[in-house]
Amino acid sequence: MSENPYLRERLVSVDVRSRRISELLHSMARTAYQGRKLGEVYEIMLRMFEDPKVTVFMGLAASMSVAGMWKLIKWLIDEGFIDVLVSTGANISEDIIEAMGFNYYMGTPCVDDSELLKYKVDRFYDVYVSELDYRKMEKLIAEFIMGLDSGIYSTAEFLYLFGRFLGERGIDAIVTSAYRYGVPVFSPALVDSGYGIAAVLAAREGRRLILDMVKDFDQLVRIAEHSEETAVIYVGGGVPKDTINLVAVAQTLLAERRGVHDYYKPHKYAVQITTDLPQWGGLSGATLEEAVSWGKTSPTGPKATVHVDATIALPVLVHAVAEEVVTRRPRKRLVSLILPELGR
Repeated sequence: MSENPYLRERLVSVDVRSRRISELLHSMARTAYQGRKLGEVYEIMLRMFEDPKVTVFMGLAASMSVAGMWKLIKWLIDEGFIDVLVSTGANISEDIIEAMGFNYYMGTPCVDDSELLKYKVDRFYDVYVSELDYRKMEKLIAEFIMGLDSGIYSTAEFLYLFGRFLGERGIDAIVTSAYRYGVPVFSPALVDSGYGIAAVLAAREGRRLILDMVKDFDQLVRIAEHSEETAVIYVGGGVPKDTINLVAVAQTLLAERRGVHDYYKPHKYAVQITTDLPQWGGLSGATLEEAVSWGKTSPTGPKATVHVDATIALPVLVHAVAEEVVTRRPRKRLVSLILPELGR
């Protein structure tokens, strides 16, 4: 009798013993449901980190910094695991509050929000922050903008200079690390955050600047064109995820203009942490398999989505990487590619 093609790889139940987080994740990859998916995400991340041909893009959505996740992202930059970051404005502004020495506080969603307003306390579900401290962060960004030359900037240029500004003041945030290690940071919806408030404050003081989103995307595409292969890590979805996905599509269309037909350069590796679902039709829940039809992800490349809160998945995944990966990836310093006059 021929071998049953459906009964080849044995599920291995998790036993209880002393082990590292990385060992547990490898074990979970042989189980089921979202536990298996978390283990698969981890093993694919290891493969992309070990691949010397790959440029790793991270799409960072939502408001992870107020939830205590920003130092994990900063560590990934410090240790060379992220080559390009595409983020919401929230994640790269709200980390600055703690980096300035202020605090977030453990709260509850079961509260009278009109009372919080009276006490100038802002709520993020079960996290509180002083509105006055938040304003100090926005004022700091406005101070930076007031010192800029008027002109047209991509967000990568703007945030590179801001990282330098913060570093000079001893404020060690995500963009500070990105500046230090030459990691470009893009934020296609930057004004949807404290940066937007700060920009308006500066504009009313006579300092106007233009953030050019087309220039932004062009620089991102140029990085991908320069890269032999690309990999993606999506924390949530939204604008960061779709922007990175469209980088692959843009390369196809640019090749068409050169007379090269049916050219595809999809992301070789892709992992996604999300709580959204595909049946609503939104990008945040769209599967990595769906992205194959657009030429965004590789038909044959390793890919996995885990449906879990990122505040659970990120600490586990990053600590496992810290345990297991002992060889630091060569730094690409891609900021010098798109910002030669700034990235020296």
